Amino acid sequence: MSFSVKSIIFGVFMVEFLKSASKKISEENNNTTSIVSHMLKEIELGGEKIVKEFSQKLDNYYGMVCVSDEQINKAETTLPDIIKDDIKYAQENVEKFASAQKHSINDFQVEIRPGLLAGQKSIPLNSAGCYVPGGRYSHIASAIMTVTTAKMAGVKHISVCSPSRDGKQIPDEIIYAASYCGANSILTLGGVQGIASLAFGLFGVPSADIIVGPGNQFVAEAKRLLFGRVGIDMIAGPTDSLIIADSNADPMLVATDLVSQAEHGYNSPVWLLSEDRMLCGEVLKLVPSLISTLPLINKKNANEAWNNYAEIILCENREEIAVESDKIAPEHLSVHADKLDWWLGRLTAYGSLFLGEETTVSFGDKVSGPNHVLPTSGSARYTGGLSVHNFQKIVTWQSSSKDAVKEQAIRTARISRTEGMEGHARAADIRLKKFFPGQIL
Repeated sequence: MSFSVKSIIFGVFMVEFLKSASKKISEENNNTTSIVSHMLKEIELGGEKIVKEFSQKLDNYYGMVCVSDEQINKAETTLPDIIKDDIKYAQENVEKFASAQKHSINDFQVEIRPGLLAGQKSIPLNSAGCYVPGGRYSHIASAIMTVTTAKMAGVKHISVCSPSRDGKQIPDEIIYAASYCGANSILTLGGVQGIASLAFGLFGVPSADIIVGPGNQFVAEAKRLLFGRVGIDMIAGPTDSLIIADSNADPMLVATDLVSQAEHGYNSPVWLLSEDRMLCGEVLKLVPSLISTLPLINKKNANEAWNNYAEIILCENREEIAVESDKIAPEHLSVHADKLDWWLGRLTAYGSLFLGEETTVSFGDKVSGPNHVLPTSGSARYTGGLSVHNFQKIVTWQSSSKDAVKEQAIRTARISRTEGMEGHARAADIRLKKFFPGQIL
């Protein structure tokens, strides 16, 4: 396959596209919104009966929705010990990082003025719904990431839903991971019907205060339409990844990492930014051959993603690379380059940063600790990934002594009347009269 080369001038920089995307990730058409909106309305009116009908029609699943204790015990018994050990290893890492996140924000109080106290308090949410994808791949790691983080935040009830596979129940590895990490309820439900069940509190689970976790465009749209009624972590699009590589980078490592992320899905963009033309050329040659050795479904996904959405951009220097990277704002950002401290200090827009060739995104996707539920489609410009804080409300409180009332009341009344809000002014005035009777103020 041949790729056209084009140059584009951005400000004082000129970048050269050694490989350009033939397609761009765009919002799904209105048909998705219409389908999801209709399903949500039907489920809200018809409840569990309609959910089961959708599950039968869309997933060919006729079994029990609620995973029983017996089924959880079976999953634990039948799952190989080595896989259970791997799950425990990942859970421990995620828990440790989430614990550190939790302690990064503390309750406090401060005396603003004599007698005027104000404070901050963190309150865990009462219930959380975690969506664990399971259609194309068994996303064990998503169960670990979402449930463990909610548990560490102090959420009282954690519900998990995950789709059936080939008309059968959730794979044992997902059941075990969800249970081990602290899920209180597990539902064999996918897609819109799964999200709706979490939001509306069906099948004996409490209505979720927040719904988190990745999913396809229908899952994302359901979360978007329900936002406000419930909280959500983010509206996620296809996974995307960018690699920055200099002349010292290993082309095989770079190419392998690009392929590993492209296999997520047919529309998963990947980028390579570099100032080294030779490295880019080597990666261009390596990627197709690496894709060809993957299993069939992985190969199909990676091949389409690479051919249609991947880009290789040649830049003049590292500052130009940083500018382009911040413009793309990838979900995953890997740096295979020298002077890692410079990149850590300079780069500003990414979901999660992976520094050095030793640190592959695959580690972060599965076991290393920081959460893998991350902003996609450029939203890393303004938000970060899932954290303990998504499952906590950071609220404020305040308290005034009588001595602190006078100045606040006088100034509140004056500002309120200037604004034209007489009711506010009178709420201040009445306290002056009560606590400072007979005084000329």
